[in-house]
Amino acid sequence: MRDLNRSQWDVFLSLLVTLFVVGLDRVAKVFFSRFLSSGESLPVIRRVFHVTLVHNTGIAFGFFKDRGVVFIIIPLIAVALLIYNIHYYHKNPQAVSRSYMIAFSLILGGALGNLYDRIAYGHVIDFIDFRIWPVFNIADSAITIGAVMIAWKCFRPGRV
Repeated sequence: MRDLNRSQWDVFLSLLVTLFVVGLDRVAKVFFSRFLSSGESLPVIRRVFHVTLVHNTGIAFGFFKDRGVVFIIIPLIAVALLIYNIHYYHKNPQAVSRSYMIAFSLILGGALGNLYDRIAYGHVIDFIDFRIWPVFNIADSAITIGAVMIAWKCFRPGRV
């Protein structure tokens, strides 16, 4: 890998992060779908953290349930825009830091993970339940972490 320039390394890293998120998300969703029935909850730390299987027909964290094909079209557009961003920054490596590439890749992996569920099952499989927040999954977590990374880079204190 020593022969790779920075731009090629960034594309490789983006692909690796994206595939890792999609793979981890799929493995976890398949595991918990086989282990639990829809609506079933298993306490890990009682009243703090449970594993609860939910079939989410809404967007992130269960908002706007049962909107149908809209939640396939919107993620497809988002995936296309994220791929474009990664491609653009691949062609213009001075335009963005590696942390942006990782953040975009986290969001892309999460979007692809949830999009797969919507197309294959008509709903997203959620299972992480902290009891004070709607049930979510690894893909949602990756999207959130990527968005926070971008926001932090854009709005961190002391930045001119």
